[in-house]
Amino acid sequence: MDSGTKRKYEQSPQWAQINDSVFADESATDLARFKSDGINYKFTMWDPRINGVRYLKTLIYNLASTLSPENVARLRRIGNRQVGAPVTITYDGDAICMDYLLAVQELDFVSGHVELDGGRVLEIGAGYGRTCHAFLANHDLAEYCIIDLPKSLEMSRRYLREVLDEHQFAKVRFVAVGDIDDAAWPERYDLCVNINSFAEMTAETVADYLELIDVRCRAFYTKNPVGKYLDASLDGHVQGAGTVALALSTGPLTDIIDIHDSDAVAGERAKFLSAYRPADGWVCVADGWAKPWSFYWQALYLAPGA
Repeated sequence: MDSGTKRKYEQSPQWAQINDSVFADESATDLARFKSDGINYKFTMWDPRINGVRYLKTLIYNLASTLSPENVARLRRIGNRQVGAPVTITYDGDAICMDYLLAVQELDFVSGHVELDGGRVLEIGAGYGRTCHAFLANHDLAEYCIIDLPKSLEMSRRYLREVLDEHQFAKVRFVAVGDIDDAAWPERYDLCVNINSFAEMTAETVADYLELIDVRCRAFYTKNPVGKYLDASLDGHVQGAGTVALALSTGPLTDIIDIHDSDAVAGERAKFLSAYRPADGWVCVADGWAKPWSFYWQALYLAPGA
């Protein structure tokens, strides 16, 4: 072919670079592991090791597409969701992050069984306060009380002061864990909420909180893992063996399972429902997989006579 004649079907400069780098090592095409070792990340997938945010945004986008009209309405009632610069996608004109997407799903699950308007809600371990924000934006609560560690409590206080209006913020009560026994409590809370944090406490502390819930609450909603995992491929155990050991030892459910096996997760359901039942006589009125995380379960219990 004449050197001045354009060649047909040439590789692009991008694939020239890929061929010169990725395919330079013949072992990279070993069929035994090529789908996990990298070549496949050029053929069909984005490399999850360096594309975490891309996959997070993809997950949020797909979940946003499944929101019911009722949950879209719940989401839109929650103002100031952009405070803190969350990772978001835009769906039907709404900026959506994972935290508030999950919050409206939780609110949807709870509100089908508990009358929230005019009620009092107690949350144990509120993180930065997104659940409180979602509840107060959607229901005219009488009170929302948060129990937490002092540093976490200060974070949620600052955040909620920023995102709530004055009337809403006045309904929020903050109680440090060291003040629980001395605090003045209403006769009953209509609902207690615990999302994720019981799995990060000692089993003894969880038992103490369940006793408190039994005495002080009419209903209890929990969303927590059904067990533990020990799969270094998920995060490389980058925080070290000590952190892994601490994570494996906390919570009332410490069996190590394959968290990406639906049968293994479902097989832990009975243990979950038993572990988080506040006391004998409490009835589980609803439970199920807490999407999207494969090994999370959610359940709502009602007190005797509630």
